[in-house]
Amino acid sequence: MPRLGPKQTGRAPSLQADVRQADVRRDCCTLAAIFIVNAPGSSTTSIVRKASLFYFVFVMFSYTTGGPFGLEAMVTTSGPGMTLLYLLLIPLFLCVPVSLVTAELTTAMPVEGGFYRWSRAAFGDFWGFLAGWWNWSASFLLGGSYAVLFTDYLTFYFPGITGWKHWLVSFALIAFVTWINILGIQMVGKTATVLEVFMFIPVIALVILGLAKWHHNPFVPLVPPNQPFFKVFGVGLALAIWLYSGYEQLSSVAGDVENPQRTYPRALALVIPLSIATYFLPPFAALAALGNWQQWNDGYFSTAALLIGGPWLGNLMTIAAMVGNVALLNSTMLTATPMPFTLAEDGYLPKFLTRRHPRYGTPWIAILISAAIYASLALHSLGELISIYAWLRGATTVLTVLSAWGLRRKRPDLPRTFRVPGGNLGLLYVIAMPLVMTCVGLSYSVSIAKRWGPWALAAGPVVYFVVKWFGKRAGQQVAKE
Repeated sequence: MPRLGPKQTGRAPSLQADVRQADVRRDCCTLAAIFIVNAPGSSTTSIVRKASLFYFVFVMFSYTTGGPFGLEAMVTTSGPGMTLLYLLLIPLFLCVPVSLVTAELTTAMPVEGGFYRWSRAAFGDFWGFLAGWWNWSASFLLGGSYAVLFTDYLTFYFPGITGWKHWLVSFALIAFVTWINILGIQMVGKTATVLEVFMFIPVIALVILGLAKWHHNPFVPLVPPNQPFFKVFGVGLALAIWLYSGYEQLSSVAGDVENPQRTYPRALALVIPLSIATYFLPPFAALAALGNWQQWNDGYFSTAALLIGGPWLGNLMTIAAMVGNVALLNSTMLTATPMPFTLAEDGYLPKFLTRRHPRYGTPWIAILISAAIYASLALHSLGELISIYAWLRGATTVLTVLSAWGLRRKRPDLPRTFRVPGGNLGLLYVIAMPLVMTCVGLSYSVSIAKRWGPWALAAGPVVYFVVKWFGKRAGQQVAKE
């Protein structure tokens, strides 16, 4: 879909006149231009097939959740009771407020780039660029993580997949998912639907069989005895925050969704309860049936399924875990690759990143470059990638929720078919809760994240000022000629 950035020519004459008369900031003009250029009946309306509510729900679920896999270590470190309470209560402090903000801003500005352009319109070019850059950088770590985790599960069947073989399998998965994303959001949505439906089969079977064999109180003990406070509280909380993060991310593809002002809030209303149930019910049922919380570790859902349902369920659960990671990588690539496209469109990255595939209309250059970086990071361990990712994701989330306040103050005239309920108190809630959760989560980061996370954040301002300097020099050179 052709979208015009602030440094491009070809805006509608009426828009240019309105901008001059209103004397608004350039970032707000960009968003206004996007609305007009993509209005129904516009000659520049995209020929790209858009995702309906049905497929978008599965894309959103596969990005934000993808299955219960990855939370098993919480049971041992924080205790079964604390783990279950985290899985029930953290959404009230993180994904619910972030989703309310995202729903309001998507109905006000349903543009490609989502939170990047909201932050830019609310706080200016610098903070908008940081939102986009930090998010794109975070996607590198997240995409590499899912490829690594997929191969880790595969070693359950093929222990010989180590070293360069491990990386080669991760690379093959990334190449396959890259091809799907080049085909467009319709294909991504259909793929996500098939993968998630398959993932639900063993998960639902585990829940039903586990509840049928209920012999233990799954909330006992609340916390592990004789464990340090940091391990009980901090490690589990950090993991729970990671599980429930990223609900603003799908706003980056709002331009590729049918009627986003209506579809996005409805999708959030469906996905959040489904995500909570997906995280809470499997460990609840497994602990109720087995009561062996001390034995839980990474990948334990496969063992729990084996003990509760037998080999058939254990094998299905292992396959479902791998399928879930394919779905997560698939949706991560979909939601992250529009970011370099929009940054290039607005003049911050090379223009070749704005090229769209002649047949599918997707930003295929940006997709290929992102995939190459995913593959290079797949050489690292899952723990290293996720711990640094949390810093970049937390910063992006904070800028997103603050944009709700900034745009209400700066652009109260925008039509908002959905607003965060509760007036000023509601707005305070959706801003304060994610901010507190982010600060607490980062304070309990592991040592490698505290060492490299701040550097990952600091790279954003450096890149911004370097780009501005080169842009200024290029402008001076043009003026001389």
